Amino acid sequence: PHKNHKKNSTTSSLTPKTGTAQTKKLVIKNLKQTPKIPENYYSSAWATLSGAVRAIYARVPVAESMEELYKAVENVCSHRMSSALYDDLRAECERHSKGHYETICGGDAVDVVAFLKILDQCWQEHCNQMIMIRSVFLFLDRTYVMQASGVLSIWDMGLILFKVHVAEQVDVKKRAVNGLLHLIAKERSGENVDRSLLKSLLRMFINLQMYRDDFEPPFLFATDQLYASEGREHVASDHFTVPDYLLHIDKRLRQESERVFHYLDLSTKPALITSVERQLLSCHLDSLLEKGFYVLIEGHRLSDLSLLYHLTSRVGGGTEKLCAAWSSLIKRWGFAIIVNLEKDKTMVQELLDFKDKLDEILHVAFQQNDKFVNCLRDSFEVFINKRLNKPAELIAKYVDGKMRSGNKEETDEDLERLLDKILVLFRFIHGKDVFEAFYKKT
Repeated sequence: PHKNHKKNSTTSSLTPKTGTAQTKKLVIKNLKQTPKIPENYYSSAWATLSGAVRAIYARVPVAESMEELYKAVENVCSHRMSSALYDDLRAECERHSKGHYETICGGDAVDVVAFLKILDQCWQEHCNQMIMIRSVFLFLDRTYVMQASGVLSIWDMGLILFKVHVAEQVDVKKRAVNGLLHLIAKERSGENVDRSLLKSLLRMFINLQMYRDDFEPPFLFATDQLYASEGREHVASDHFTVPDYLLHIDKRLRQESERVFHYLDLSTKPALITSVERQLLSCHLDSLLEKGFYVLIEGHRLSDLSLLYHLTSRVGGGTEKLCAAWSSLIKRWGFAIIVNLEKDKTMVQELLDFKDKLDEILHVAFQQNDKFVNCLRDSFEVFINKRLNKPAELIAKYVDGKMRSGNKEETDEDLERLLDKILVLFRFIHGKDVFEAFYKKT
């Protein structure tokens, strides 16, 4: 009985009794105290990081490896010291940015090009330094900067510092803009200049958002002044010829387009090209047409006429003025053929030759522009009817003569082409019944 009692007792201690069982929970308690970082942890980390920043600015090797510096920045940010780190970094960069100003203005660079080269060197160094600094503080840039509202990226912060403490300083900005305009003026006068220097400094103006307000307005003003003066001098010259001047305008337009390609910002091109077109072409277009259009037509200068058409189509109202000159010339020249009584025998052939010449100009130089096609038709209709009935009579005789001669002078194909041309002249004549009457008499 005693043994049985012991056995029952063991069983009851291991087996929970129904109705009295309780589930035990595993509880993990927090540490009683949060581990503390050393009191001088941040100052020690910043001493290391600021030393690296100073080494970068001094262009000397950094003592620590990039991995060690990156890890130091990550640790500081992990302990919620990002804001202090960013502020200290900004202050350190600001101090060195002010040093660039001293380098630029503290030297003896009186020469324009020398000054621009020093400015460009400082700008290039600043950009390279900010790239290296951003590499060190990349964790800060990708965490705190991206999350904090109104905080500039490290690169943008560097741009602002250089802009405020260097580029926007009155003496630096004035000398830089004047220097750039001086180099561009020299290039426009035919001298060789350092285009890579121009490109680098203008990219600096663009990156610092100073191009549109600080460089472009004085540049376009200088452009206006130059080409206004140049246009007046060329047109007033004793050696002035319209073909040469057209080539000069075309050359200047190509040169300015090349400047946009090589160093100016693309946004400047519309205003720049408009300035050249206005000062060299629009302001003198009436004079050009008056002095040279007849000469170009008379000499059958197809390439020059093509260039004139191309240039006038670029300016407001240019095509209309050229078309008006075209109409006036056709009427004047055609009327001279019609009213000359001594040339009645050759009138029809002269009209045909005149029409052939104008058709070639229309096709080659004026690209079959509808305005010029219609203008030619209307002008022919005006002058050919100035001498009532006579052109119709002479055309009738001319056709009869050709038909009577048969194929003695021309082949069938030549005769057919000639009749087609005569038909074109016939369409210009108002008194077509007169033509019919005269043709029947012959």
